[in-house]
Amino acid sequence: ITPVTHTESKKQVKHFTGVQGLPCIEKIVSSVDDNPEPINTDVTGRIPKWINGSFLRNGPGKFEIGNQRFNHWFDGMALLHQFKICNGQVTYKSRFLSSDSYQANSEHNRIAVSEFGTVTMPDPCKNFFQRFLSRFEIPKPTDNANVSFVTYKGDYYVSTETNIMHKVDPETLETTKKVDWSKFIAVNGATAHPHTEPDGTSYNMGNSYSGKGAYYNIIRVPPTKSTEDETLEGATVLCSIPSADKTKPSYYHSFAMSKNYVVFIEQPIKMDLLKIVTGKLRGKSISAGFSWDPKLNTVFHLIHKQTGTVSSIKYVAKPMSTFHQINAYEEDGFLIVDMCASDDGQAIANYNIQNLRKSGEALDEVYNTLCRVFPRRFVLPLNVDDDTPYSQNLNQPGSSATAMRISQHKVFCTHEDLHGEDLHQYGGLEFPQINYGKYNTRPYRYFYGCGFRHLVGDTLIKMDLKGKRMKVWEHPGLYPSEPVFVPAPNATEEDDGVILSVVITPHKDKGTFLLVLDAKTFEEVGRAAVPVNIPYGFHGTFNATA
Repeated sequence: ITPVTHTESKKQVKHFTGVQGLPCIEKIVSSVDDNPEPINTDVTGRIPKWINGSFLRNGPGKFEIGNQRFNHWFDGMALLHQFKICNGQVTYKSRFLSSDSYQANSEHNRIAVSEFGTVTMPDPCKNFFQRFLSRFEIPKPTDNANVSFVTYKGDYYVSTETNIMHKVDPETLETTKKVDWSKFIAVNGATAHPHTEPDGTSYNMGNSYSGKGAYYNIIRVPPTKSTEDETLEGATVLCSIPSADKTKPSYYHSFAMSKNYVVFIEQPIKMDLLKIVTGKLRGKSISAGFSWDPKLNTVFHLIHKQTGTVSSIKYVAKPMSTFHQINAYEEDGFLIVDMCASDDGQAIANYNIQNLRKSGEALDEVYNTLCRVFPRRFVLPLNVDDDTPYSQNLNQPGSSATAMRISQHKVFCTHEDLHGEDLHQYGGLEFPQINYGKYNTRPYRYFYGCGFRHLVGDTLIKMDLKGKRMKVWEHPGLYPSEPVFVPAPNATEEDDGVILSVVITPHKDKGTFLLVLDAKTFEEVGRAAVPVNIPYGFHGTFNATA
């Protein structure tokens, strides 16, 4: 869709779509109470008896403290959810993460810890001089881990993107330990999207800041514990990559991994460290230090997992923004990287809570100025050396993605769309998931995601890479969240299993349910209705019990 621009208060605003009449969804960012005791759900259809375990979800659940409100969707207090599935029945429980942020906020009955889009005001109880001085403090990173559930060494943690994670008991959802990455390795945080090998070894990425500037670090965490209460002991930094701009590193939400490589995508969303560090002084949040620079290219860095060596070849592409990768694998001397990406990196700013609560034309305006996200494939030739020719496509005819050597250590890449025209009518695709246990880092055929005809997912989509055909689950007024694949026992095919998704109904009180789809046919098998309201969340995982 060709973006059209129009002038609005002297500021150029890009319109990517011309959608009108979007329904208001403000209920998805309404605060709720937690339910630490399991409650029964009402099952319709059937929940296959072979599904045995807990579907764990994470996301914001409290959007104001006292009479103060958070500004950004990423700021709400973490609420952990558990759908326990056993013998065709489902129980639901939820618990607020007992983070330092949550406790400080509750104790003071005001926002006491700054979040991504909300800066705390000095405590009115302090005297003038103390209040003045408190503006000079460097913001303490929040431990409000509301993005996802992750595993290290077989234990469950909830994570955001700061240096603090919380170890959580997947049965009770109680926080058992606060874990600080920086106590183990020299990083200032880590993503909420680590990758795990079949043997349990985990890889992640985190930034570090030194006198020489900002660095991106590839982290490896060993697969097993030697003592019961161990956490990140043995974590190592495989390698450090200097940021192209010392004081403005790129923001990244995740990374890709193949059998032999970690792929870090340095995108033109920049974090201005000076702005972030002086933000409190200026009354500005961390998010105000983020900006999109479309003059910069996107750079793929390849790091060899065994040796920690960074490839001297940099693969560059036009400016794009990516939050989630789908999969990556090596084949015939090429590295295939599939991801959800858009051509504009302003989206983070648009997800403030005021926007999500809008209605009518104001809501349409927010949606139409958001760039759509689509699945794309990049094909990176691995064997580039001094004899590799310049200015010709190095890729095989199997993909329309191209790669051209443009200088001694640079290869310019263009992508192949992993979808047909029909995806446009569903607003693109985000929150991608695959049959991770069996097909991560390997050639694969299917991925699943949410279609975005609204500010949040409003359809579930299954994409078949053979022929780029898609199957869609949709119901007006229902907003499904990230689809998680659970393989059937003794599965013989990649899509043998079910898709689990929590579906929110903002127009209906207590209308939330856990949806179970047959992953092969994408038909509904059953649903478990929850008699409480749940806000729209981010990421989840399935914890199978034997």
